[in-house]
Amino acid sequence: MELVSEAILFAVKAHDGMRRKKSEAPYILHPMEAAVIVGTMSHDQNLIAAAALHDVVEDAGVTIEEVEARFGKRVRELVESETENKRADLSPSATWRIRKEESLAVLKNTDDIGVLMVWLGDKLANMRSIYRDWKIEGEAMWQRFNQKDVNEQAWYYGSIVKLTERLSYTSAWLEYKALTELVFGKGV
Repeated sequence: MELVSEAILFAVKAHDGMRRKKSEAPYILHPMEAAVIVGTMSHDQNLIAAAALHDVVEDAGVTIEEVEARFGKRVRELVESETENKRADLSPSATWRIRKEESLAVLKNTDDIGVLMVWLGDKLANMRSIYRDWKIEGEAMWQRFNQKDVNEQAWYYGSIVKLTERLSYTSAWLEYKALTELVFGKGV
């Protein structure tokens, strides 16, 4: 089976029954959207497969070793770059800032364009969802997030604009930047 097809089937099974945050939408739509976005930037099956799998360790109880055993070292590295240490013993809101700082450090310290692409695929899918909800609900939508402070959210998503700027030649990056500015204002 082709790597991308296998990754999609694996992700569908891993995320079965999960829903997006405060939504009825099946969770699997998010990693599939991320994979499609990565596919607009690269035809590398490892990158597209990693985008499809990017949340299986963090949110679906799959181990990083299982990802490597099934999909190889490269996919493991890419998924691992996207996986936060959720600190299960603490509340998500209490650890939000430190988790985001650790995540941004991955982007700051990588020379791997594939890591940037998988990250951008995920974050653009998130920004599309945020923008849609923001257009309907306005600032009230932030109340469903672990981090309710819009300024903190602006810091995080704005930092990603800057840290993925090497992809500014792609339509995905241009869309991400535009949506980030629409939601948080120019110059984030």
